[in-house]
Amino acid sequence: MKTSAWENQTNKRASRSWAILAVATASLLFTTAALAQMPKSPWKKAAPFPEPDEELYGVACNGKMYVIGGWDDGKARGANYEYDPTTDKWTKKTSMPRKAHHAALASYNGKIYVCGGFVPPENTNVPLGGAWQPIDNAWEYDPAADSWRSIAPLPGKRGAAVAVEAGGKIYVIGGATTVEGSKEPWTLSSGAATSPQSVSPFFTFFGPARVLTTNDVYDPATNKWESRKPMSVPRNHIFAGAVNGKIYVIGGRTGSAYIMTATNTNVVEEYDPVADKWSGPLQRMPTARSGGGYGTDGRRIYCAGGEVTTTQLNGAFRAVEAYDPATNTWSTLPSMPIPRHGVAGAVIGNEFHLVSGMMQTAGAMTFLDPQLETKTAVHDVLDLKSINPNPPTSATGETSEAGAPPSEGGQ
Repeated sequence: MKTSAWENQTNKRASRSWAILAVATASLLFTTAALAQMPKSPWKKAAPFPEPDEELYGVACNGKMYVIGGWDDGKARGANYEYDPTTDKWTKKTSMPRKAHHAALASYNGKIYVCGGFVPPENTNVPLGGAWQPIDNAWEYDPAADSWRSIAPLPGKRGAAVAVEAGGKIYVIGGATTVEGSKEPWTLSSGAATSPQSVSPFFTFFGPARVLTTNDVYDPATNKWESRKPMSVPRNHIFAGAVNGKIYVIGGRTGSAYIMTATNTNVVEEYDPVADKWSGPLQRMPTARSGGGYGTDGRRIYCAGGEVTTTQLNGAFRAVEAYDPATNTWSTLPSMPIPRHGVAGAVIGNEFHLVSGMMQTAGAMTFLDPQLETKTAVHDVLDLKSINPNPPTSATGETSEAGAPPSEGGQ
């Protein structure tokens, strides 16, 4: 009887074990089947950026991506890196002739045009990064020769503008500069105060700045600038692109160049270079923001990341949204894996590249904690074929962060 009871107990235990195993197997099979049916992520990782930073701008040229600029904790990095998607490798190129951050980039005919930006003032006791000095320098960069050439300077000093190629010309729109005719006193690094009549060459975090509506066009054939009709909303840190010969200025910030004292806008304006005419209001950007990355495939303009600072919130965006000028509509795309502002963007072929950046807003004042690292080397790539049923055949990246195939780059 004892043996029979032991055998019964053993059989019951074995039955329970088999039942548990069967349930586990079924659960595993179900999970595997469910995972197999889940849609594949349109995002993939590419080679990380060699020098993680913020305030980087991207541009597509000759089928490659160029990332130029960089904050470098306020010192202005002036970096220049080339990314080859066929080898998934970065190559360091000759740096900007004058190290600056927030320069505007566009490409045309195999060359890259770099316009304006900010440099740290040389003769002031304002803490590094707390003052931005706009410049009017402009350059043409030849990727084939890895060489820079100075071109005619901008009609006025500015930074955080946007550059867009259309019709073989480079349009530099918006941005920020010093207050015109400002007589505010400022202090030299020696501690001596200047005369109240002296005009400060820079503006500070909480000081006044002049946000621009300007629209200046550069003709590479003549090396000359012309002023065109300004846009209606003054702004800087803009998203932009050109589709079918028209330029679209999207979002950005008003009131100041510094996010702590600025307000984001979601206004979209269309500019016709042939008619020198701006449109009425278009469908607004779903998420008002500034300081993100952008690019175009010749059909839609893609806007990613950015930042916001209010009294209640400091943060960077993950959102990716696309504007279709043909239908005047917006679509929401899969968000970036991590939030970023100051991220470099460009479209190459059917891929939207987003490189490096800061995972928080500058308004969070993370510099107050030297141990806190918020810059990332991440290089995320969005597969546009997976979200565009009929991708345009013109998206070659030969000229672009926008013109007739992708030409200008985005921060």
